[in-house]
Amino acid sequence: MTIRVLIVDDDPLLRAGLKLMLGGAEDIRVVGEAGDGSGIHGLIERLAPDVILMDIRMPGTDGLTATEAVRRRPGAPEVVILTTFDADEHVLRALRAGAAGFILKDTPPAEIVESVRRIAAGQPVLSPAVTKRLITRVADTGQNNRKSKAVARLAQLNEREREIAVAVGEGKSNAEISATLYLSVPTVKTHVSRILTKLDLNNRVQIALLVHDADLLHE
Repeated sequence: MTIRVLIVDDDPLLRAGLKLMLGGAEDIRVVGEAGDGSGIHGLIERLAPDVILMDIRMPGTDGLTATEAVRRRPGAPEVVILTTFDADEHVLRALRAGAAGFILKDTPPAEIVESVRRIAAGQPVLSPAVTKRLITRVADTGQNNRKSKAVARLAQLNEREREIAVAVGEGKSNAEISATLYLSVPTVKTHVSRILTKLDLNNRVQIALLVHDADLLHE
């Protein structure tokens, strides 16, 4: 199966570099590129991408607005945020909107290619170390309000689902959760799916952010 990728970034040199890099992989095809997020719905209809690599800061329609628009679509393609880490709050907002993860623009080429493969396979790109760095740098504005809302939402979960949600927030894979809680991997997957459904979330990234907002991660 060929992974169809759409690149949305206002830097033509970066787009060219990504296109060259991804084009070298036999299982990936760059089907299009754009300089901002305007007309994103038309691009999706015409190009049918599986994964969109999306910059945040762009003229016209920015990546955050475009990401929110994309993720509201039924059967939406996965969105991955391209960032230099100078707009952490915006990246976090994009993840809350349903982006599957983020890739630093200086990430080695081989890692970017592998990240696209993982995301296309339904595995959000979440480096626990980088995620921790991102979250801890977010401004505290509205923290108490976010915490109360997150606690209320997580109250919908039963005890086992709550344990698994916290483990997801800690950056653990299904296999690691399985070993920690003495459950089979298929059982863990079933619980994660139920959590997503109960909380009306798109992916594990959003579970992790909700757990963080509820202040359930203890070092």
